[in-house]
Amino acid sequence: MELNFKHIFTASMVLFAVIDIIGNIPIIIDLRRKTGHIQSGKATIIAGIILTVFLFVGQSMLNLIGINVSQFAIAGSFVLFFLALEMILGITLFKEDDEETLSDASVFPIAFPLVAGPGSLTSILSLRAEFKVENIIVAILVNMVIMYIVLKASARIERWLGQNGIRILRKVFGVILLAIAVKLFTTSIQKIFA
Repeated sequence: MELNFKHIFTASMVLFAVIDIIGNIPIIIDLRRKTGHIQSGKATIIAGIILTVFLFVGQSMLNLIGINVSQFAIAGSFVLFFLALEMILGITLFKEDDEETLSDASVFPIAFPLVAGPGSLTSILSLRAEFKVENIIVAILVNMVIMYIVLKASARIERWLGQNGIRILRKVFGVILLAIAVKLFTTSIQKIFA
């Protein structure tokens, strides 16, 4: 096992930017309001497992079902697009009638697709081509620790920002998320037709 701290730092920064857990705070606060509470530990563990498993089997799994990374990213861009619309327009698209599933917002949409989404899964495949597996695993762990802290502190962050602060943050990050969804879509479409 060969750990390279420069590679770990680079991979951690790439994943941090793509996962954008800080930018997802408005969505997390909104989901916590809808569901009552979010299981931080459960969301973190599931997201970490999805990212780690995808690191090892992602490419082969997509190849097996005849999907390439670009097609996968396009599908994920639609999910991000609808989440962004929710934030900007103040409409509710993510809605569960069943109380049991509603309490699992920690799995969907937080663990997947917000954290372990198309952007981070595609990045994992790109990082795999550049760095050793053990360095990427450490980078995933670093990001999961940050995610856990943010999820745990979401109630405090909400109190600190206040209602207006959250509303503004929600709209701003909604537009950013929309832009990310469009970028992911256009980049992937170009790759498919290139």
